[in-house]
Amino acid sequence: MARESLASKQARAALIEERLFAYYGPGEASLDYRTPFELTVAVVLSAQCTDAAVNRVTPTLFERYPTPQDLASADVADVEQIIHALGFFRSKAKNLVALAQTVMADFGGSVPADVNLLQKLPGVGRKTANCVMCEAFKDPQGIAVDTHVYRIAHRLKLAGPSADTPQKVEDLLLKVFPQSDWGYVNHQLVHFGREFCRARNPRCDTCILNDICPSAMCKRDVPNRT
Repeated sequence: MARESLASKQARAALIEERLFAYYGPGEASLDYRTPFELTVAVVLSAQCTDAAVNRVTPTLFERYPTPQDLASADVADVEQIIHALGFFRSKAKNLVALAQTVMADFGGSVPADVNLLQKLPGVGRKTANCVMCEAFKDPQGIAVDTHVYRIAHRLKLAGPSADTPQKVEDLLLKVFPQSDWGYVNHQLVHFGREFCRARNPRCDTCILNDICPSAMCKRDVPNRT
């Protein structure tokens, strides 16, 4: 089978985005937040657990520690108590206090609006940094690749078998989607992954992309994440 050209993938990506935008609009974050700091904290907490679970603990957390300065002086044990219902709560509590201390010490008390500087904060990786840039600052500098985006990028053949890490998938998506779409893609694909392109039992029969999806019957051909 001939390798698909970049131009062909870009044309398919444009049609995919047109469909997703018509169905979901620009999409919106599932995490509740009011400030870039709160969103950064919420995304860190969302690792290995649901957004709904995070939204249940953050009101108490943000009431107790509304600013980076407040959280920077928090007792880690107190933060653990607030977020103990979440997975990996001990390491997350430690990271959150260290994150706030770094914001205070290195960034003057404000979460930096830069994808690379964000990754200097404890607990913040590329995915979290992209989420914060797209959602809180409305300045997408990349596309957040979570489990939904990773899976769907392969099923739609926008990423090939050699794209076996989130970073490799992101690099390919940045080539096929124009920057004007970067702020929407993650939200839309997350909603799409939950509603239609599920990891198990995908709803191919009613999928809004089923006539342009090259993965017949959604074969399990997604490479393992490393």
